[in-house]
Amino acid sequence: MRTTHDSASVRLYHLSDGPEGGAAQTLLYGALAEALALAAQQPEGIQADLFIATDNDVVAYLDLVDP
Repeated sequence: MRTTHDSASVRLYHLSDGPEGGAAQTLLYGALAEALALAAQQPEGIQADLFIATDNDVVAYLDLVDP
């Protein structure tokens, strides 16, 4: 992800693997800090399918957190 800041506007979404090829469910439109906090509250199985989209990039949530 390109350099950004905690208050950058982002979309946090869950990408499911459904029988029809999956669907994206938006969990939050808001600040990056809010998206990271909400993502951290999700179960591990959900975290693996979370993505954060900025104006010009998309990154998997787990790629942003320390292992």
